[in-house]
Amino acid sequence: MKLETRNFIAGYWQHGAGTVENRNPSDLSDMIGHFAQADAAQLDEALAAARHAQAKWGATGPQKRHDILMAIGTEMMARAEEIGSLIAREEGKPMAEGKGEVYRAGQFFTYFAAEALRQLGQTADSVRPDIEIDVRREPVGVVAIISPWNFPVATPAWKIAPALAFGNAVIWKPANQTTASAVALTQIIAKQDLPKGVFNLVMGAGREIGQALAESARVDAISFTGSVTVGRGIARAAIPNLTKLQMEMGSKNPMVVMEDCDLDLAVAHATNAAFGGTGQKCTAASRLIVHERIHDAFVEKLVTSAQALKVGHALEDGTQIGPVVSADQLAANLDYIATGTREGAELLCGSERLERATEGYFMAPAVFAGTRNDMVINREEMFAPITCVLKAGSYDEALHIANDTEFGLTAGIMTRDLARATHFRRNARAGCVMVNLPTAGTDYHVPFGGRGASSYGPREQGRYAEEFYTIVKTAYIHSGVPT
Repeated sequence: MKLETRNFIAGYWQHGAGTVENRNPSDLSDMIGHFAQADAAQLDEALAAARHAQAKWGATGPQKRHDILMAIGTEMMARAEEIGSLIAREEGKPMAEGKGEVYRAGQFFTYFAAEALRQLGQTADSVRPDIEIDVRREPVGVVAIISPWNFPVATPAWKIAPALAFGNAVIWKPANQTTASAVALTQIIAKQDLPKGVFNLVMGAGREIGQALAESARVDAISFTGSVTVGRGIARAAIPNLTKLQMEMGSKNPMVVMEDCDLDLAVAHATNAAFGGTGQKCTAASRLIVHERIHDAFVEKLVTSAQALKVGHALEDGTQIGPVVSADQLAANLDYIATGTREGAELLCGSERLERATEGYFMAPAVFAGTRNDMVINREEMFAPITCVLKAGSYDEALHIANDTEFGLTAGIMTRDLARATHFRRNARAGCVMVNLPTAGTDYHVPFGGRGASSYGPREQGRYAEEFYTIVKTAYIHSGVPT
């Protein structure tokens, strides 16, 4: 399938008011394309079309919704390698991870295809005589989806799939760094028998298209994944219209490593969680809280593991760590290295920009030791292949450090002690807790989200998604007396 470069608005592919350049971060000489940027008039057209089409789609029976979502998911899984290579090319994610992301995105659609058939209401008798009560869920209406670049297909999939399954219309604004994969997903959706305007791809800058969506009174709900700063801005803009909000934002995920753990397993999981996806995951473990009895041994093994990772072109066989996504991201990462060093942390390995056969944004994975929890590198989300080791003298101290953050997305513990594991998963202030597993890696059929500055609004994924994408209606019926 030839890759489009235009927006998809009101059922048609449309050129924009301008274009944005999309280059391969593994090879800056590789121009992927120039992708359309919508203007205010095109966004207005998309919003009007979505409002009109949603009424028709909301009245569509569950079998047709099921069939359409199943077709989307099945095609995505069948084309996982093709679209995965596109993700690797434009985002820098290693090919195996890109393929896995697309397959998982397809699973979101097939899962919510089944959910479209499971929309069951409730009935009850009133406390008043001869009155029955009917409780059911209805579509929330027009949903704006604003998605990030780090999971350019999976994150929008787990938003778009439930939105469509429950009868809503969608306006999708993807990140400008990953426009090609956004178009690829849109092409699959556009092939389906959907009312024109039910699904719209509106590419553009966040300060323009994203801000206009946040301010629009024609948007009933906004699902956003991105930074805390942007999320708070969206909330400020949306609140005057009382728009329903679901936001997944920053993180500073801790992994506690206790002295009784399987040390080699702990190092393997820490390496995976800290550096997988080049550290550009909201679930990455950027704070490794290690018991003092095994601290030195753990750090030595971690540095060896980090240095052994193969950093290279995302499409090359054997690459484990691809480039960071952009020049701006690389500069921000190097600034954090300078900040950590200035604060007194000990840089044990990595941090330097690497040269490869092609010009790209390659960076060696970095490990800081001797860090304190009040350092900037342990307070702010870096979104980088950088992790920080903190020393703890006891389980209680480790738990305190883990919870001492404004964020609360994921948290993990490595231990053989059942009592500690149980206490940690009950007392860690995080939405997702992992025991003897990496902090990154979640399933599609259960809820995902955090607390504090990490999340706002109803959970994503699984059956919990209906809380955001539907509204509850309670009807009281007095049928009278039969004659």
